[in-house]
Amino acid sequence: MRKTSYLLTFFLAAALSTVVTPASAQGRSGPYKLGMFQEGGRTFVGIVVDDAVVVDLSRADSDAPGTLRGLIERWDEAMAARIAALAAAARRSPAAYVIPLAQLTTLPPLSDPDVILMAARNYVEHAEEMANVGRTSGTTSVIDENVRVGLPGVWAREPTDGRPNPYLFPKLKSALAADGDAIILPPGRPNIDYECELVAVIGRNASRVPVGDALDYVFGYMAMVDVSDREERADGRYGSDWYMGKSHDTFGPSGPFVVPAAFVGDPQDLDVRYTLNGQVMQDSSTALMVHTVRDLVSFASYISTLRPGDLIGTGTPGGVGEGRVPPVYLKDGDRSVCTIEKIGTLRNPVRAAAGG
Repeated sequence: MRKTSYLLTFFLAAALSTVVTPASAQGRSGPYKLGMFQEGGRTFVGIVVDDAVVVDLSRADSDAPGTLRGLIERWDEAMAARIAALAAAARRSPAAYVIPLAQLTTLPPLSDPDVILMAARNYVEHAEEMANVGRTSGTTSVIDENVRVGLPGVWAREPTDGRPNPYLFPKLKSALAADGDAIILPPGRPNIDYECELVAVIGRNASRVPVGDALDYVFGYMAMVDVSDREERADGRYGSDWYMGKSHDTFGPSGPFVVPAAFVGDPQDLDVRYTLNGQVMQDSSTALMVHTVRDLVSFASYISTLRPGDLIGTGTPGGVGEGRVPPVYLKDGDRSVCTIEKIGTLRNPVRAAAGG
């Protein structure tokens, strides 16, 4: 068993006097969030309490992992109790290792996932708005009868299931950015769009997981703006170019923090809201997903083994800029704000690239 700091021993004794699961921890300490922060040249994992103060985990516990991914990899009942105890202590009386959030630089919570997978057209309204402006030949509400058999070995579907098969595409981790970072508009790419969405964070190795068990593999949730280059390739070579469309630098503002699943409850009952320069552009609910978080995690796990810290984006609702007449694209000076109920709000300025 790893040694813990003397400072933490008192809190552990209290925490371990009852069953130590994330859900029971919530009842003792109240909800908290987890993130990555920078103070000067030093980065550390932080426990965010009441969106006001941050427990510097490296100072509160010298044995703590140095990254949030590392913390998720080591997460167990004892770790849950340690984190809950520190959050409770920060509410009672701030200590030297408790820092006002406003004094810190917030970093992407998970900058080093092995896998980032994003769901395409996972809300009917979004699929239909894209079809209406000529972006697709079909929608998620009307499918080809010939593919009703599903995807052999990957996605089994009952003949009565009228949904399309799930569709996931990769996004590079180099696109990740933090709350407050600028979304940089690439030179020569004028049709840059926004997509506000819920992201599931994987908590343990997941391979060929049945749909009914999939949420057991989700550690928590965060928000992301899946920034999208709608112009893609003018030459049309090989159809859609998801790499060009989705993985420019800064095209993945994420966070601002990760909220453990115990504090979120049903991921299919969260409001999703996006504003651009104060104007509401998207106002929807995760209840309207075509494929649920369970579906997407299970589907992905039948193709590749998911590991702690991997990210599964769940798609965006209707209201994106490309679907409007005339279209609304991001421009220099814009203010992008993506809010997911119980998760938090991502605020990002939009800037033209230097010399662009």
